[in-house]
Amino acid sequence: MATIAKTIVATGASSGLGFHVIKHLLSQTSQPYNFILGARDVSRTQDAYQAAFPSSFKPHSLEILPLELSDLKTVKRFASQTLVKLGDDKRIDYLLLNAGITNGAGTEKPGPGGSKWCEALVVNHLSQHYLTHLLLPALLRSSPSRGTEDNSKSNSNSRIVVVSSGAIRRVTDPSTLEQDLLAGSGKNGDAVYAETKFVQLLGAHWWRRKLRETACDVVAVSPGLIPGTGIGRGSGMVLSMEMKDAKSVEEGAQSILRAFTRDDFPEDPDRIFLTSWGEWWDSETIGKTLDQKLQDRWCPEKEDLEAEEGL
Repeated sequence: MATIAKTIVATGASSGLGFHVIKHLLSQTSQPYNFILGARDVSRTQDAYQAAFPSSFKPHSLEILPLELSDLKTVKRFASQTLVKLGDDKRIDYLLLNAGITNGAGTEKPGPGGSKWCEALVVNHLSQHYLTHLLLPALLRSSPSRGTEDNSKSNSNSRIVVVSSGAIRRVTDPSTLEQDLLAGSGKNGDAVYAETKFVQLLGAHWWRRKLRETACDVVAVSPGLIPGTGIGRGSGMVLSMEMKDAKSVEEGAQSILRAFTRDDFPEDPDRIFLTSWGEWWDSETIGKTLDQKLQDRWCPEKEDLEAEEGL
């Protein structure tokens, strides 16, 4: 019997690291995937994938739906469309949260959609935290029985893969987040990027705590310093391949792909952050993100987030 396809829902897969991750999975044929990708420019993203695979996506399927992460209303619409396409029985096997911006100018203008928060926080954390809430029912569905002997060995867990950054280590005083991440704060883009990735990692730990009694794993991963993605645009950061520890886009994509398959989780449940060199970061390094009060502060429940953002 044929191997049953696994479903991957992803943000940030229109270009850069996310595009290379999906392209790699599309290029292999042993495991079929159903991809549902959110993209700001659906037509351009579709053209990019068709250029990479001009003949066919088989044995996979690829669906690209509109998603603007600075607008939580479109996040809600994308989630609704995704759940309709999945129906009542298909599970999301992997939720890849890869999207990220470094828009320092966003702290000098009103928040998107009337939010009190800067655009980088809305895109890098709040919108994808909200998306996880909305897609949770499909993540927690039981996996269908596998068609081949190899795949029928276990009912494998679903997985949330959060693409984080080593920049979280630059946040030394989390008490400043409340002011720094407000729209109009004027905080510089480099600092805002580190702080929003710090908050995003708080979110990964929050979801790990929430889902610890379920069959859904949470893994955060740093792809490393990747100048080729253009992540530094608009932030004031100047990145180059001459920098220490700089990696190519393909190397960064391979780091993310490892987060899809690694199951050698440390006994310490807080160690969910996989480094770009393939090790689980120790609790001391990520210590400030382990504060459960901070996690709860920055990771609202779905109804609370909808009320705060006027949804």
